[in-house]
Amino acid sequence: MAGGRFAPGHLGELTQCIPFEMVDEALKATGRVQERLRDLPSRVVVYLLLAGCLFPEVGYLGVWRKLTGALAGLPLAAPSASALAQARRRIGATPLKWLFDLLKGPVAGPRTPGAWWRGLLVIALDGTTLTVPDTPAVLTRFTKQAGNHGGTGYPQVRLLTLVACGTRTLIDAVFGPTTSGETTHAPRLLPSLRPGMILLADRNFAAQGLINDIAATGAEVLVRLKNGRRMPILARYRDGSYLSALGPVPVRVVDCEITITTTAGKHTGLYRLATTLLDHHRHPAGELAMLYHQRWEIETAYLELKSTILGGRVLRARTPEGIDQEIYALLVVHQLLRTAMADATSTQPGTDPDRAGFSIAWQAARDQLVLAAGVIADTAIDLAGTIGRHVLAGLLPQRRLRVSPRIVKRAISKYQARGPRIDRTSYKATTGIEILAAAGP
Repeated sequence: MAGGRFAPGHLGELTQCIPFEMVDEALKATGRVQERLRDLPSRVVVYLLLAGCLFPEVGYLGVWRKLTGALAGLPLAAPSASALAQARRRIGATPLKWLFDLLKGPVAGPRTPGAWWRGLLVIALDGTTLTVPDTPAVLTRFTKQAGNHGGTGYPQVRLLTLVACGTRTLIDAVFGPTTSGETTHAPRLLPSLRPGMILLADRNFAAQGLINDIAATGAEVLVRLKNGRRMPILARYRDGSYLSALGPVPVRVVDCEITITTTAGKHTGLYRLATTLLDHHRHPAGELAMLYHQRWEIETAYLELKSTILGGRVLRARTPEGIDQEIYALLVVHQLLRTAMADATSTQPGTDPDRAGFSIAWQAARDQLVLAAGVIADTAIDLAGTIGRHVLAGLLPQRRLRVSPRIVKRAISKYQARGPRIDRTSYKATTGIEILAAAGP
């Protein structure tokens, strides 16, 4: 452990991914180093904020007890709730943002299974919302969404991320009020795009201006279009796709019919995809249609963030500045867990990171923090560590094709809703893809 008043500043085994020197550099770079040595040094407060994301079910006093539970016999501070609150305000959000900017990235090697497609790093862009406390201070910046029943009960924050589909690590993230839409926030992510990437996005991001700006970064695009959108046919290709344009950007359009077959029946949907990959020999239409399915990895990343870590809870912070601080801490912790999982699966060549269980890694990290175990790395490098060994011992089976209805699983009311019974069964499925030739000359 660190000595003296710095002893409570740790994150269990995850401290090896975010060591003392890194946190100290973040504090120095952002001008948040304490002017005098307090009972709660700035480094300890940063680790307290990160540990709070591993234990969202307790208050910060409870988090402090988790950090110090295994440090019996050491002369430790006994801060009050108000002292912890003052320390968090003193730190602010900038050191957490600095740490996230340092840690963000795909964490994917050239041989990481599922991370690449025909030499391109597969990433996805999408948004979600986080719920924050309904306080007068919060409402000065974040608002409740309007609705047919008077709007949501709590204010919300709009979060947009770029996620590496193979490892579900965060390449970048931005957030802001829900009064601005996803396409308004999206341009702030473009500096993180580069040649050698292919960006998957849904219909909401198919605006001409945004696609033009993405293409200007050198990254490739595979975006879904609305089925009724008129696209000029400039040339036809033998794989059924055709050359078209989104504003000044030349694109290939793939119209396809996807049929999902289960024991309960069949479901057919029409998809229209546009891509900046114009060579139909190197990037066949059928493979592009299959690749687009990887976009759902970002939805799984949001599930990890909002359901596994937060458990559907409202964020703690009760001020706009505190919300910024907490969200960056949350993003850092998710990235640390995903990095530990990617490191663990890399020790077994050919193991797809999809098979690593996020819940297993999260619970193992919590246990190691309470035990204050593995804080400082041994002289021998152990890529897996205790967290990784738990992950490898509980690898999920190979990904199977299954379907499940996208429905609300927790009703607002505790009473049985009227109407027919909702089928919540997950079915094994097979997929059929037919490329459709566009009508017209």
